[in-house]
Amino acid sequence: MVSQGWLLLMNRLERTVLPVVAFAVLVGTWQAVSCLRVFPPTLLPSPGAVVRGMAELWTQGVLLDHILSSLSRYAAGYALAVVLGIPTGLIIGWYRRLEVAFDPFIQVFRPISPTAWTPLATLWFGIGNRPAIFIIFLAAFFPVLLSSVAAVKNVDPLLLQMAGNFGATEVQLLAKVVLPAAFPYIAVGLRMSLGAAWAFLVAGEMTGLRSGLGYLIVDGRNQVRYDLVLASMLIIGALGFAIDRVMRLAEFRITGRWGKAER
Repeated sequence: MVSQGWLLLMNRLERTVLPVVAFAVLVGTWQAVSCLRVFPPTLLPSPGAVVRGMAELWTQGVLLDHILSSLSRYAAGYALAVVLGIPTGLIIGWYRRLEVAFDPFIQVFRPISPTAWTPLATLWFGIGNRPAIFIIFLAAFFPVLLSSVAAVKNVDPLLLQMAGNFGATEVQLLAKVVLPAAFPYIAVGLRMSLGAAWAFLVAGEMTGLRSGLGYLIVDGRNQVRYDLVLASMLIIGALGFAIDRVMRLAEFRITGRWGKAER
């Protein structure tokens, strides 16, 4: 009979080895396509050329500055979406008449791509950080809002009844019962919005900015340096993966604090 410790070890090895193998296959395929000249080297640089492009950006001393610029805009837009989206969603989900009143407007504006707002954002906020932050905010806001509305509806009515029997006020119900009980559902929206906001970061940084990873992609395209374009894209992907992992860790810590089982 296989011991529990051995199964745990095999599971950890599987989680480590399989991604490494998949990564090696992808890079090998990329290298093979590059060597076969399916596309000209200027249009599809080899993995080595992209790595050299990353090294070039680093040695020029600009890469870290662009990363920090992107992260600061992303943090501002995402934080604004969370601060406004969670309480608004909880209130709309809690009061049925508010949901009936505002749901049509939410459903009208939700499908509009944040990039469609770029011309208006530029007119409203000018050239600079604010249009980019606004686009990132829009990308994150609706997933957070809708998950919060749905979360309220999934709270066990018995919890609300018990809290009411102990004399809890409406504010106490929302803060101490509804929010902790709804957090697993809200967390789904937070992670969805995390990825959506990061994906639209590049679009937000193409609104005339002179810094950020989105700007690096535009600048690389203008120089016909697709090694720098791909390098910037890979950096965006790697940072997005790291942000998602950090979010998962924070989610598990909060759910553990509120007595929820980890998924």
